[in-house]
Amino acid sequence: MAAPAPAPPPAPEIAAAIEDFLLALRVEAGLSRNTLLAYGADLRALMRWAGERGVLRLEDFDRELLYDWLEALRASALADSSVARKLSAASVFFAHLIAEGRLRNDPTARVAAPRLTRPLPTSLEVADVALLMEAPAADAGLPAWRRLRDAALLEVLYAAGARISEALSLTTNGIDPSLRVLQLTGKGRKTRLVPCNQRARDALERWIAQGRPTLDGHATRAEVFLTRSGAPLDRTNAWRAVKRAALVAGIRVPISPHTLRHAFATHLIEGGADLRCVQEMLGHASIRTTEIYTHVDGERLLSLHRLYHPRA
Repeated sequence: MAAPAPAPPPAPEIAAAIEDFLLALRVEAGLSRNTLLAYGADLRALMRWAGERGVLRLEDFDRELLYDWLEALRASALADSSVARKLSAASVFFAHLIAEGRLRNDPTARVAAPRLTRPLPTSLEVADVALLMEAPAADAGLPAWRRLRDAALLEVLYAAGARISEALSLTTNGIDPSLRVLQLTGKGRKTRLVPCNQRARDALERWIAQGRPTLDGHATRAEVFLTRSGAPLDRTNAWRAVKRAALVAGIRVPISPHTLRHAFATHLIEGGADLRCVQEMLGHASIRTTEIYTHVDGERLLSLHRLYHPRA
């Protein structure tokens, strides 16, 4: 049985439009390489699918074609979140073409994305966080410099609610001399200042003064967190450091660096922090993203009610 013929590549005009769009995103929006790769892959897949159906010009895209595309994606058992992401890529692409004067009508207008149910993020209890923070110092299998580095990394992730990429890109210039605030660089290269609590300040001070100077080539690196060879710490090894600390602390729930960001937000909301302040500290562009933590708090209240109310 002959193998099916490969799908044709997008027409040259469409391929050029996609490249122009990705360049604009990189230069003007400062999106990451991984985000640009995802946009490119989604758009090229859409254009190949349309090309198989004889649609070879951007002007020939219409709402009915896109509804057929969405149905084909759903029929392939793709998750609703992935379908929504692909539609979002198409919407941004066509909006760019209209802004550039290359199209008059947006075929994605009024095309509804799948309704998504946002899962509640995994968090940690305050007591578990305390055990996690103490784990590196108690880990006899780590060299002294690693104990200092991993402790400082964990404290920064929790004290500042930092994404792992933000913590790893933190530079010595991004630390206020008083160690009271950290300058984090988030999505779209946007920077924000986040308060740094006393425990995090102490851990950073010990790492910078006692641990970091023992590493090779540390003086030539701006990044705060380094490896034994003096190279910047990468995401994989940072993830391993968090997992190791969780194992030493006896924490059995699945945990990642992002778990500490969730714990930061959850514990602030539970403590009565203003939602917009939490939004600013997390670096969320929309408060709707931050609102998920009010649902987390609500779930906690419901569980307490079920546990303690005599008629629950």
